[in-house]
Amino acid sequence: MHDTRRPGTSRRHLDRSRDPHPPWDTVDWDADSDWEWRSAAEDSPAQLMSLWQEAVGRSRALVAEALAADGLDRLASYTWPDGRTPSLRRLLVDMVEEYARHVGHADLIRESVDGLVGEDPE
Repeated sequence: MHDTRRPGTSRRHLDRSRDPHPPWDTVDWDADSDWEWRSAAEDSPAQLMSLWQEAVGRSRALVAEALAADGLDRLASYTWPDGRTPSLRRLLVDMVEEYARHVGHADLIRESVDGLVGEDPE
């Protein structure tokens, strides 16, 4: 399974020949494997939103490019330890599942704060 907590996941998994974008282009992951858990401690919400929006834009462009070239059956540029290579379809399903899981976590946190539950709490 790929590591979706690392920024730039779609770049690393669809085409490893592309260089990462800031701020991930200067990270020494071997020296600090938990960098992404500490790096934003001093960033403002606006800075974090901007980084996220830029990453989303790049990811959407990469997915559109991959779809146009090879469709959902395009294979990633790496293999899993068992030798299988995931397709773009598998990576996208994994990303949807991962986002859904984290959105659920955010709901649990919000519900613990205000006590409201459901799809449209008022």
